[in-house]
Amino acid sequence: MLVHRAAGGVGHLAVQIAKARGAHVSGTARAAKHEFLRGLGADHLIDYTAEDFVASAGPVDVVLNLLGGEHGERSAAALRPDGLLIAAIGGNPGITAQRAAELGIRLQVVSVRPLARDLTELASLVEAGRLRVHVDQIVPLAEAAKAHELGQTGRTTGKIVLVP
Repeated sequence: MLVHRAAGGVGHLAVQIAKARGAHVSGTARAAKHEFLRGLGADHLIDYTAEDFVASAGPVDVVLNLLGGEHGERSAAALRPDGLLIAAIGGNPGITAQRAAELGIRLQVVSVRPLARDLTELASLVEAGRLRVHVDQIVPLAEAAKAHELGQTGRTTGKIVLVP
């Protein structure tokens, strides 16, 4: 499995969940974040500023695309035939279902919909010490705009938490 933005708010959780399910996990992140990701269990790390993630990661069975745009089709190129591209971003996933079919891969666009059974499974991983949330910054609620701006940079490690 290849996880884009592996050190980010969603990515760092995806790495841990995939490892808990037995996946071999590759992740894209700047080199400065590689040690953090190794600590989460990532098997193969790709510095996207220095190497081509398609050549370095592929072919894989699953790509979790947290980038969208131009990375949609490039992520598809890292997949094995009939591989699964999961686009977990709002807006432009960078590839259409029709194009995915032409490439011989599957596309799943997802959004957050918490279900009790999923939350129970996540809680079990937390209790077993196999899933932890890394908090990058704590920001007062009065500065929510600042927190949003930080999140938009794509440079955070883990989550940004708002507090009253």
